Amino acid sequence: MQITRQSEYAIRTMLELAQAPAGELLSAKYISERQDIPEDFLKKTVKLLAMADLVITQRGNNGGVRLAKPAEEITLADIVAAVEGPIILNQCLSPGYSCPNQPTCPVSRNLARAQEALLNELRRESLADMLKN
Repeated sequence: MQITRQSEYAIRTMLELAQAPAGELLSAKYISERQDIPEDFLKKTVKLLAMADLVITQRGNNGGVRLAKPAEEITLADIVAAVEGPIILNQCLSPGYSCPNQPTCPVSRNLARAQEALLNELRRESLADMLKN
């Protein structure tokens, strides 16, 4: 599993927004320039973040993007899931997935532990925590 470039851009965007004063809107152009993210790609990424209720967008001359909730409440797991979808290591770990090999599979429980460890690590620190360190 590898974090995609879009997830990386989303993380950098969210960190940039977390550094802005509460409620301040940042333009896509400003974020793009500060984070060296192509503006068109950034707009697509922001749309995914907005659909996940992580950011709020406002159109117009004074428009821009801001966090939808405090930086203390947003983790890497939230951001990656917004861009990539549910974080699962294998389809067999998807909620509701019925695997015919599950009763005898020697790998499933190991993958489940690995997935839980990954999720726990991605949830460990908030954006605010990351900016403090």
